[in-house]
Parts: sequence; structure tokens; C-alpha cells
Amino acid sequence: MKNEIHLLYISIAGNTQSFVDDLSDYAEKMHQQDPKNPLIFAKEITGETEFADEEIPYFAFVPTYLDGGNGIDNGVKELMTNVLGEYIAYHHNRELCLGVVGSGNRNFNEQYCLTARRYARDYGFEMIDDYELRGTTKDCERIYANMAERVEEEINV
Repeated sequence: MKNEIHLLYISIAGNTQSFVDDLSDYAEKMHQQDPKNPLIFAKEITGETEFADEEIPYFAFVPTYLDGGNGIDNGVKELMTNVLGEYIAYHHNRELCLGVVGSGNRNFNEQYCLTARRYARDYGFEMIDDYELRGTTKDCERIYANMAERVEEEINV
């Protein structure tokens, strides 16, 4: 495995796309400071994506869109992001996932990042981090460091 960060993501309202773009820019800046810092290679999953067998370990980025309710006893039906979950579940793709990063709106309390928590539970990998809406510079720094550390651990296994 190379010292690279690969990620799969889905973006519905543009928030995840914006965060992935900011994260990629931050990775580029860090790589310019020290070539040992990994670059990010991102792949958007949409309803038009042909399912394929992933060959490189990756992280998944998923926002939460639910059908209302409180996220505990109702309002737990995932909307619009299902294709990413189906892609991860395709053949052995889940086995290469190094963790999931969730996003959402903290105003929704228990529903905040519920989709990412479910992916972690259902597919057997860890929810490694989260950010709200489009994220912040601090979120980019923290999540990049978290993923870079995990990639480094994978390389040294």
C-alpha cells in the first residue's frame, strides 16, 4: 500500500463535495511542505456509478439524510445516500474500508451522523470522525491527521 489516502464519498447538497475539496487542498499543502505527507485521491459515488471491486484501502465519507422523526424510534430511514452503502456492500469492498467519516447538522441531535454510525455497525468498520455541514479548517486538519495516521499504520502492518 502506498502512502496515499483514498476515499469514496457521496454528496447530495454539495456540503460533502465542498469538504472533500477543502480536505484535498489541505493534503496538497501538507504534501508540498513534506512529500511524506499523503495526497488524497477522492472518488464520488452517485446513482450513475458502475459498481466495481475496490482494490485499494479507502475511507468513506457520508452525510446523513433521513425521513424525519427523532432518529431513535422513528425517522431512521436513510434517504438519498443509499447508493454509497450499496457500493460499500458490493462484493468485498467493505473489507477495504479503513473507516467512515460522517457529516450532518447537529441540530438534529440523535440523527447527527446516524448514517455513518450505521455503516460502521453494519459493515464492520469504525466511524473514525465527523464534521458538521461543510466542516471547518480545524476539521480538515484533524480528519487529515487521523486518516494519515491510519494509512501509515496500514503500511507498517
